Amino acid sequence: MPALQVSLALNPGPLTRPLLDGETTAEGVEWAATALHPSEMFWRQLHFGDFDISEMSLASLLQAVAKGERDWVGLPVFTTRHLCHTDIIVRTDAGIESPADLAGRRVGVPEYQQTSAVWSRGVLADEHGVDPAGIAWHMERGGDTSHAAGTGFTPPEGVRIEQIPPSESIGSLLAAGELDASLLYLSDGNLIDRSPGRATLGTRVRRLFDPAAETARYLRTAGFRHATHCVVIRAELADAHPWLALNLYAAFERAKRLVAERAAAALAPWTPVLPGAADTRRDLAATDPWPSGVAGQRDMLATLCRYAHDQGLTQRLVDPGELFADRTHAL
Repeated sequence: MPALQVSLALNPGPLTRPLLDGETTAEGVEWAATALHPSEMFWRQLHFGDFDISEMSLASLLQAVAKGERDWVGLPVFTTRHLCHTDIIVRTDAGIESPADLAGRRVGVPEYQQTSAVWSRGVLADEHGVDPAGIAWHMERGGDTSHAAGTGFTPPEGVRIEQIPPSESIGSLLAAGELDASLLYLSDGNLIDRSPGRATLGTRVRRLFDPAAETARYLRTAGFRHATHCVVIRAELADAHPWLALNLYAAFERAKRLVAERAAAALAPWTPVLPGAADTRRDLAATDPWPSGVAGQRDMLATLCRYAHDQGLTQRLVDPGELFADRTHAL
């Protein structure tokens, strides 16, 4: 039987690089691979459906599933694991000393519905009592280049979202003192984001949280890192080839093992891709930096589903299993 020919788009991160470079592939599949920044990849998929298989924003998939849309079938492969709220930056002269000080402030966000923003708002609300409705949000992406235009997202009742003019950006408004903080700062070159490099802000901004201390604290209490991306398959392709979901899942697991083996053999070059807690070769051998599956990640996924519902992104509470191919639910 000839191999199934598909198009594939992935962010060129540590977990996906073996797949993009052809070191490993899915059995029975040949793909034309494209390396893309996630901002551009999600925009292209949500607006045009350019690729058969790709990474996808978990928040965007959540919204589609909640509305009964089934253009994409998810795989519980989480190519990004991070504590999103540790990326919050504040102006050093804004008088923001604690998360509670964000209440009533002007806060930038590249995209209100993006998964990292959902996670950060959820942590701020759950652990620090910061109500999203009490913040003046300023969104950088707008019009047809936003993911919101592809999902039909509208601001929840009571939430104020101001559109940043095309001539400005989160970076320029922070520099001018017109924003007090930003949940996330994206300046990587792509067709969607436009803020200048973080270095242009110099000492005018700082992180709200100490990343190492907050990571240690959060992992003790929550026990997981946030996932922001999963992998999706075009629904008609998944329906026509029921074996495809598990073959793809196995390919991502092989890629992960390749990266883990290299990390354990040569720790220093791979330090940037490792979780902060795994700082010895022995720890690396026992630690999965990117845990996959539905069953083992249900607590993390259920928390994200709750945050999305609490924040008005979904009109009903989605069960994590609804996001992913049935054959992957036991993994």
